[in-house]
Amino acid sequence: MSSDVDNKLDSLISRIQSLSSGKEVPPLVPPEPKAAPQPEPIAKQPPAEVPVSATPQPSETPRVKATPKTSGDPTMAFGFQPSRDEPWRPAEPEDSYSAGINETLLEAIIYRFLQNIGEAEGRRVAEQVKLPFRMIEPILARLKMEQNVAYKSSTSTNDYIYVLTESGRNIARSHLADCSYYGACPVPLREYISSVKKQTIEGQYPKKKDLLKAFSDLLINPGMLRKLGPAVASGRGMFLFGYPGNGKTSIAERVTGAFGKYTWIPRAVDIDGDVLRVFDPMCHELAMPEASSGLLDVGGFDKRWVRIMRPTIIAGGELTMEMLEVQHNSQNGISESPLQLKSNNGTLVIDDFGRQKMRVDELLNRWIVPLEKRFDYLNMASGKKIQVPFDQLVVFSTNLEPKDLVDDAFLRRIPYKIEAENPPEEDFKKLFQIMCKVTKVPYREGSVEYLLGKHYKPVDRPMRMCQPRDLLLQVKNYCLYNDLPIELKEEYLDFACENYFSVM
Repeated sequence: MSSDVDNKLDSLISRIQSLSSGKEVPPLVPPEPKAAPQPEPIAKQPPAEVPVSATPQPSETPRVKATPKTSGDPTMAFGFQPSRDEPWRPAEPEDSYSAGINETLLEAIIYRFLQNIGEAEGRRVAEQVKLPFRMIEPILARLKMEQNVAYKSSTSTNDYIYVLTESGRNIARSHLADCSYYGACPVPLREYISSVKKQTIEGQYPKKKDLLKAFSDLLINPGMLRKLGPAVASGRGMFLFGYPGNGKTSIAERVTGAFGKYTWIPRAVDIDGDVLRVFDPMCHELAMPEASSGLLDVGGFDKRWVRIMRPTIIAGGELTMEMLEVQHNSQNGISESPLQLKSNNGTLVIDDFGRQKMRVDELLNRWIVPLEKRFDYLNMASGKKIQVPFDQLVVFSTNLEPKDLVDDAFLRRIPYKIEAENPPEEDFKKLFQIMCKVTKVPYREGSVEYLLGKHYKPVDRPMRMCQPRDLLLQVKNYCLYNDLPIELKEEYLDFACENYFSVM
């Protein structure tokens, strides 16, 4: 008996020593019952040369798989690396609570969708509300248990085709009477406010090279660029004033190009059950990220959001006070966000300032606080007042004198006032060369000298940035109409100037 115990003890010691030396040893044979014949004793193995140690050697240190780095922000998409062009990306929601989803509003959207479309697969419902199917399936199962939806049939993808029951249709009609929205599930207002802060233009501070890139297709005087640089980098606001035709609007349209390329905005925002649409295809240019080609999509994002080019929204003489407030449609119950909200993280250009249908002092009184505090207050149709970010570069472009339009209190809140001056003669000639390439009219230096000597200098006519383009188009159209070779002849320029400057 003692011999068996000794043998087992020796075998255990030998196994421990073998494991410490890295050698493989077959597992211990469990003892047989007493009635069975005893196996031969396992021979003692000589002690290993390497002593038993609790600390593994460097070569024996187990390798741990590296995991992708993620930021500490739980709303940041997994595997996404922030950059200047795209500082933030919304993470795919894990559950309704962490995503701040109003489940009552989500159910109403599902009811409206099924009522309008008639029938749909579960995954089609999830695609419509822009949420993962794993979050929609339990809701559909509960509606089925409540007998408000029914299975019409099953699909090959382990899904069902859902239809509304009679009670479900009654509920859907009740929801449609309140609001007809059945698009993407709205994002909570707090999430939208947080996203604007993460993508603000104030912290980007574009450099000279960024401005040169943004204005690469324009001829900008170095003196003008020196003034524009700090104004754009501030991310606050500026006045562009000067004679018409000197490129104020062209400059204002390209300012956004000095900042990062993209920004994320929600399709719609949930404000205590009210739906406020933010994404507008008329104002925003979609620039969605490419889908992952691998089996594991490490670039997943919340589909309730869309990536767009940083917005540049221009409002001219058509601007009214209603466009600066929440526009509620009483027929469908959906609210549309105002221009300043749609332009957050971008540029808002008020073109032809002073020529709007609304009085100048009305606009100034409406924006005098937002321009300084960087937030705005909006009134919802329900009577609720909400605070939203006012985070954009506001550019007022006018050919009127700013001091004749606004008072000192407002001018103080627009820190930069930049005049778009008439171009010098050398810039005017360069612009002719550039526009000849654009309009495909062969350039002739002698013809430009003739133009200046006959139509500008004798009458002291001011040069404007738009004139080379306009005159060349007249020359080209004259040649095309008369079936002549397109050339920059002096007589063609005489004809163009006679038309162009007849009342100027």
